[in-house]
Amino acid sequence: MLNSQRFSFTERGNSLGQSVIMPYVPVVLTSGSRSVEVMALLDTGASVSVLPYELGVELGAVWADQTVKIPLSGNLAQGEARGLIVSGSIGSFSPVLLAFAWTQLNDSPVILGHMNFFSEFNVCFYSHELAFEICLRDR
Repeated sequence: MLNSQRFSFTERGNSLGQSVIMPYVPVVLTSGSRSVEVMALLDTGASVSVLPYELGVELGAVWADQTVKIPLSGNLAQGEARGLIVSGSIGSFSPVLLAFAWTQLNDSPVILGHMNFFSEFNVCFYSHELAFEICLRDR
């Protein structure tokens, strides 16, 4: 049987002051001896996972040391992004390496997208319950 955990959708206000219900999940990101707990948006339409600049700095990353440039699109296209790999822990799951497009923008949420969050985890959404379930993929 797969190890799985269920989470509820989270109600938040958007930039227009409207209330929206979205699939946010608590994640502990770690790089070296530094850790930060964040609420990350599960975005099935995002090609890559995105990490705002200030969180990368908080994890000890140095912008000039990250040489792999990652193109972003949509609302984030105006900002430069570089590849950054950190460890991520969700609930009781073992930590996994997560690849992020670390953007110079700070107004982006932490986004968990296809590269590589959905390569590590299966996610089932239950819209009638406003919940989702995360399962670690078999390796």
